[in-house]
Amino acid sequence: MMDWTDRRCRRLHRTLSRRARLYTEMVTADAVIRGDRERLLGFDPPEHPVALQLGGAEPGRLAEAARIGEDAGYDEVNLNVGCPSDRVQNGRFGACLMAEPVLVAECMAAIGEAVSIPATVKCRIGVDEQDPEEALFALVDACAAAGVTTFVIHARKAWLKGLSPKENREIPPLDHPLVWRLKRERPHLTVVINGGIATLEEVEAHLAHVDGVMLGRAAYHSPGLLGLADRRLFGDAAADVTPEAAVAAYMPYVRDQLARGIRLAAMTRHMLGLFQGRPGARAWRRILTVEGARPAAGVEVIERAVEAIAQAEARGRRDIAA
Repeated sequence: MMDWTDRRCRRLHRTLSRRARLYTEMVTADAVIRGDRERLLGFDPPEHPVALQLGGAEPGRLAEAARIGEDAGYDEVNLNVGCPSDRVQNGRFGACLMAEPVLVAECMAAIGEAVSIPATVKCRIGVDEQDPEEALFALVDACAAAGVTTFVIHARKAWLKGLSPKENREIPPLDHPLVWRLKRERPHLTVVINGGIATLEEVEAHLAHVDGVMLGRAAYHSPGLLGLADRRLFGDAAADVTPEAAVAAYMPYVRDQLARGIRLAAMTRHMLGLFQGRPGARAWRRILTVEGARPAAGVEVIERAVEAIAQAEARGRRDIAA
């Protein structure tokens, strides 16, 4: 989720769930090797467990980038074989690698030899005219032979020509049962399903068939559902984390970032969906979007937005009482 799950997003999400594994934006191997590593790879200790997602197709460079990621403290290295954007295709990585399972296996073998942390693959069930039943199993089996044991599978094809990245998230039909079948027929592998899953009820249903569920845009647009995950999905005895509690826990980090010269909008843009479905949610989004974009905006903007939620809910209670 390039440009979305940056370190400030991940820090917010960690206030909601202690147990969910967080993933970085996809970062190319060349960028990791040559670029600003603090900007690209920097993260805060509270984010653990956190995985670094790499893009690339050259085994040696991926191995070097994976080593750098492990040295930076990441808990996992994940190779993206699922992103369908033109920029990714032009670099010969992402979903187009579904057509080159041998190369993907070579990349994963090189990464596995370079690091001691888990090396995993995120893929689609196929691309373009491929038969998903053949393409998915071919990729998984090739990578498993190279030592990979964990696969995150977006249960849609990607059409590399004719559909935009947004359309590729919505138009190709989902085939969750194919991913369930992979787990049945490869029980020794850890299979995590992704794609079109929006609620914890759906997560629980999938966990009857696979080992894990990855939430992308659902968790981003409605992050409040993460506040329920530790109790419902992991069996923790701790109470659910409310959006209000998450905001309170996030505020010290916001103050620290502001003191470092980071603009408020870099944090608040990830908070817009926190109160999704609650009275005052529209006012919450408006205040954070409009007032949070001002150059001198500070934590008082968030405080006003929280107060808007409280006022809306108080009005609702009065209306019910009347």
